[in-house]
This record gives sequence, C-alpha cells and structure tokens, in this order.
Amino acid sequence: MTLTQTDPTGVLVLAGTPIGDLADAPPRLAAELERADVVAAEDTRRLRRLTQGLGVHTTGRVVSYFEGNESARTPELVEALAGGARVLLVTDAGMPSVSDPGYRLVAAAVERDIKVTAVPGPSAVLTALALSGLPVDRFCFEGFLPRKAGERLGRLREVEAERRTLVYFEAPHRLDDTLAAMAEVFGADRRAAVCRELTKTYEEVKRGPLGELAAWAAEGVRGEITVVVEGAPEAAPGEVDAEELVRRVRVREEAGERRKDAIAAVAAEAGLPKREVFDAVVAAKNAAQKAP
Repeated sequence: MTLTQTDPTGVLVLAGTPIGDLADAPPRLAAELERADVVAAEDTRRLRRLTQGLGVHTTGRVVSYFEGNESARTPELVEALAGGARVLLVTDAGMPSVSDPGYRLVAAAVERDIKVTAVPGPSAVLTALALSGLPVDRFCFEGFLPRKAGERLGRLREVEAERRTLVYFEAPHRLDDTLAAMAEVFGADRRAAVCRELTKTYEEVKRGPLGELAAWAAEGVRGEITVVVEGAPEAAPGEVDAEELVRRVRVREEAGERRKDAIAAVAAEAGLPKREVFDAVVAAKNAAQKAP
C-alpha cells in the first residue's frame, strides 16, 4: 500500500555513532536518542554504554536490529513508522547501512513513502581515505572481501584495472592473507595504507607498497582495520596484450556483465578501440574451438 501525504507517518533517523573516540559523537545524537519513540540498535549493550557515556537516557522502546534478525524485524519497524513513530537506527560504530544493518529498513521505508533522514557522523571509510595519503578525488568502497581465498582473488581481479582509489574493511586475522592477495593481483609495488584503530588510543596508519605491508601484517595485527589501495595506473594504448584483454573480459563476464558491456569497459580501461578488444575475444574463442 502506498501512503498518501496526509497519512500520519513517522520518521526513520539513521544516526552515525563514534568509531572510537566518544567525543566524536555528533551533537544531534544525544537529542535523537532522548527523542526517539523506538531505538533500533545493532547491539543493545553497546547502546547502553553509548548513552551512559553521553549522559543521556532513552525514553523510547529499545530493540535489537542486527544481521541475524534484520529481515524479520524490518516489517515491525516499518509498521511503527507507518503509525507515526520516530525510529532511530544506530549501529556499533559509524553510519548504518555502510557494511552494517540498515539497508533493508531504509529500502522498506522508502517503498512506503516514509521520510528517512540522517544524523551525519564519523565514518571509517572517509577517515581512512583522508589519512592514507593516496588520491581522494575519486574512490570506491568495496566493503569486506570474501573469506574464501579463491573468491577473494576473483573479487580483486574484478577491480585490478580500477583507476579510482579502493577502500576495504578487513578483520585483523585475515589481513595478512588479504594484503598478500592484493599484492598478487594489483602488484607488490602498488601503494596502500593500512589504517588500524582509527580515533582510538592506539591509532596507527601504516603506509607502503602492498608487498611490504603484506610482510608486515604476517607478524600479526590487532584492532579494527580499514585498507586503502591506490588505483591502477592508466594504461597507455597498446600496452595491454590480447591475452590480458581477453582475461579481463572473462572476469567481468563471470561477475555477471554482458559480453558487450564487458568489452566496452575493458576497452575504456586500456584506452583501446572497442573493436580491438572484440577481435581479441573472437580470436581467443576461435582458437579454443580449434584446440584438440
């Protein structure tokens, strides 16, 4: 059912929370915590520590909203919104929906024409990007990589020619494997930065080539990690051979792109005419068919 403008709908408020230092809490956060009819929190215990630290008291109903119950709880929260409630969504750290619960609720609220607003707050993605020393004019956030080695390599190969700066989240116990995989796919000399424990007491930003960072991480790293990787250098026309062009097209096709779109994207990356990439793909196909 689509609600009309006269329906007494509530408001969904996405609130950014500190990623480390409690003093970074947005000024509006305390007011929204006290005002909300419903507070949906990724971890209610973390919420309790946050409110105690800010010296505020929630008067609304507090419910858990995390990956395990996100699908089941979303309809309940949407109905509360449709009935006029002000629902505040907070995660353990940073902005809801950014590698955290929130997307389903936002999408459902938008579908019902319910107002969605935000209390801007700290972001590990932007903080790491700014501290990395790498280009910030164009970047893309890739979230967490797959845990399985083969899937992780496949995901990295999808963006190996990406010229924008790349930002990833990673668990500390997988950091060494991830950096080693990045060095394998992007090249050991590609510049990167590992940002650890941002805004916390033991904040550290380790910058260097991927190969060196992988060796450093092999000794063990603790804390919450954000990895920033320099984008690929722009290839000069003719620099990429036919075999590599075909491989890049195949990677994109395996990721779900139509062949026509994959060829166009690879041609743009390599600075080549689309016809040249198309011819390379056709030649490889014909060679494969003739092979015994």
